[in-house]
Amino acid sequence: MNFFRHRPFGLPAFVLLITAAGCSSADDSGPTAVPSPDAKAAKLCRNLDGVLPREVDGLGRRDPEPASALTAGWGSPEIILRCGVVQPRKMVDPQVAAGSDPDAVGGGVNGVDWLMEKRDDGAYRFTTANRSVYVEVSVPQGRDSSRVLVDLAAAIKVAIPKGIAH
Repeated sequence: MNFFRHRPFGLPAFVLLITAAGCSSADDSGPTAVPSPDAKAAKLCRNLDGVLPREVDGLGRRDPEPASALTAGWGSPEIILRCGVVQPRKMVDPQVAAGSDPDAVGGGVNGVDWLMEKRDDGAYRFTTANRSVYVEVSVPQGRDSSRVLVDLAAAIKVAIPKGIAH
């Protein structure tokens, strides 16, 4: 059962998204793992790649290596988008659905539902919910994640239809 479909998320989740910021001077390192979705999901991801904004949170697009229509990046350290990822375990975790996991919360931004996970290094990982393909966005520590999600929402709504990913 997809708890995002049945559970409303309100102001506390959005406030948490807005305040997800800190400081970091880490530099980018290593390649970005390219997802391996099925053909239908890969087509939607290519469509998303074609409508992604040139800038996110004021940062120019700078795609990661290896080059792929399934990944995109902005800035340094990079905000990384990966399209066609597998469903995160936390998305079906009963503790998250009950609101008792301090490192994961659901919420929506501009019509796109997200699972937010705080990483051990202070960064955040967001994964779309209630869309026919999972899109993951990694936001480094120190970046205003709410602006990132606002900037990406329009493209995701255009390219990735509502539905349940398989």
